[in-house]
Amino acid sequence: MRLKLHTQILIGLLLGVVAGVIVGPSIGVIKPVGDAFIKLITMIVVPLVFASILVGVASLGDLAKLGRIGIKTVGYYLATTAIAITIGLALANLIRPGSRLDPAIKERLLADFAGAAEVSIERAAVPPSVVETLLDIIPTNPIGALAEANMLQVIFFALAFGIALTYLDRARTEPVLRFMEAVNEAMIQLVHLVMKIAPLGVFALIAAIVGQYGLGILQTLLVYSLVVVAGLAIHMCLVYPTAVRLFAGMSPIHFFKGVAPAQLVAFSTSSSNATLPVTMECAEENLGVSEEVSAFVLPLGATINMDGTALYQGAATIFIAQVYGLDLTLQQQLLVVLTATLASIGAAGVPGVGMITLALVLKTVGVPLEGIALILGVDRILDMCRTAVNITGDSSCAVVVAASERELAERPPVAPGGQAPVWTGETRS
Repeated sequence: MRLKLHTQILIGLLLGVVAGVIVGPSIGVIKPVGDAFIKLITMIVVPLVFASILVGVASLGDLAKLGRIGIKTVGYYLATTAIAITIGLALANLIRPGSRLDPAIKERLLADFAGAAEVSIERAAVPPSVVETLLDIIPTNPIGALAEANMLQVIFFALAFGIALTYLDRARTEPVLRFMEAVNEAMIQLVHLVMKIAPLGVFALIAAIVGQYGLGILQTLLVYSLVVVAGLAIHMCLVYPTAVRLFAGMSPIHFFKGVAPAQLVAFSTSSSNATLPVTMECAEENLGVSEEVSAFVLPLGATINMDGTALYQGAATIFIAQVYGLDLTLQQQLLVVLTATLASIGAAGVPGVGMITLALVLKTVGVPLEGIALILGVDRILDMCRTAVNITGDSSCAVVVAASERELAERPPVAPGGQAPVWTGETRS
């Protein structure tokens, strides 16, 4: 009996944990297999995003609709990000994990990870201004943006290109659209091919991580880790299901079944960008989101929507402040919400970027930046958890926006263990 792909991935993940614990650091020799999987799926991202957005915008032929979808998408992302940070702050203030850290463990962590912390501090030393951040979205060389995989610039150029095509005669734009549609379809087929080795890639990645760090580091910072994981769980299991139920009329069970394969890939790769092709496939085929909405909302979400990362930054800021005996005022904590929300917008969807944005947040509220060293030991594992939350938020936004635009497919509920129906092009009435 052939197992479904997400079941195979889950088995690969669990076996990777077991292998990492048993074999230890030497299991790292298989990590190149996981790295190859990430490279293969990342290879697809830029052409898929560019082609799908361009075709989606040009096919709309309605700039008012594009603006409407854009406002809904950005509004949803900002709202859920602010909620996520608030949850992280509330839990950290309630449980106070920083006050529970043994001074001897604190000194050892600071010594062990001081070098890695310095890198994050240096990269955050001169943060760009808001104006510079906005101007950086506009590519001076679109080909360079594509080559460097600068996702905000790629999205901007694709949007501009697609809008320009709407002003031309259909006869002149048809060859371009047909070519881009073929590129988009080819990338989707490539996703199917690459995902065949996903269980093996996930096994190698997880085994290498567990083998390198072990489970002991989690025990050292257990309370802090549990606060972050609990916050992520509350946000994912309460905020998103409520949104898809209220605004799209979708069963939370159906939603989580549909997005499960993307969650597993996100957890394994710690990269929203690398998971993007899988997220788009799940949204369209399992959740019934139209290609037009998926092509715009999800690439944008992989670039600017970092709910899990923002929640972790809120909890980490309070944790580090507590370790140093600092009590942040309500005004400072509100500043954390604002700074972390804005910082998450410009964060790249790649592993480890949360450390850079965390340094910006700490600097803003006057918490010692060297405190980053306290949490670096568990960051890689928590990064996996928060990335899964990030892409779940992207998917929930796609469902909500599609429903509001009457472009969410009507579909019967999925029976337990049954196969989710695929997008048929039918829209809600």
